[in-house]
Amino acid sequence: MQLGDHYAETVEWMRALPYYFENEHVRVVHAAMLSGVPLSHQREEILCGSTRGERELTALFPDSYWHQHYTDAKPVVFGHHVTGREPMIRDGRIFGLDTGACHGWNLTALCVPGFTVHSVKAHGDHWSTIKRQWQLPVLKTKPWHDSTWPELAHAIERFSSTSDPAAYRWLEALQEWAAGLKSAFPTLVATAHRVASELTPNELRQHPAAKVLFQARNGRLDQTSLARQCPTPRRTIDLAAALGLVLNELPD
Repeated sequence: MQLGDHYAETVEWMRALPYYFENEHVRVVHAAMLSGVPLSHQREEILCGSTRGERELTALFPDSYWHQHYTDAKPVVFGHHVTGREPMIRDGRIFGLDTGACHGWNLTALCVPGFTVHSVKAHGDHWSTIKRQWQLPVLKTKPWHDSTWPELAHAIERFSSTSDPAAYRWLEALQEWAAGLKSAFPTLVATAHRVASELTPNELRQHPAAKVLFQARNGRLDQTSLARQCPTPRRTIDLAAALGLVLNELPD
């Protein structure tokens, strides 16, 4: 979203970037590597610190960090995990340089071959600023229509701790929207029974809500059974439309 019209070309540019750098002095990775394995044979998920890569490292080293097991002679430099306001330097071979610049702490660099560390104070808490600026636009892109009711409720509760008033108000509107859809279940049941009683069996079979209508015709449709047919907002809205009803759409 921040990249706007340049998103596609930026993604293509990033695809061409290497996962590591190595010369005669040092190895550089974004997040992690396994000792004893050439960089060209390292798993990309581990190098970049993806969720899957983090899980693999946790399985390999459940009670410690990967760099505590790094025994190769060549120094390694990594980021991704904030080490604190100061870099983590161990044995003159292991350099963790993420010192939280995005959070307003320090920006740290390592000069080689002299292995001199330089650090400057960040100008501000950039992450908090960007998070406030983009939280609402990002929230609006989440797949709310296809979330189950429990998933939707959990997400609303999770994000409601936001300090952004606009995002909080939108989450309140989202919660009201979800409650409104669920409150329509009795009307949907009653409408399904009415429609089922007005149509012939052949018309029922051709109806877009045929499954629900046959349940109604056979006396097996109530709010509990309807809830099984409508586990998400989208399924609820689609059923309502098939029955000739209009329910509120997601808030803007």
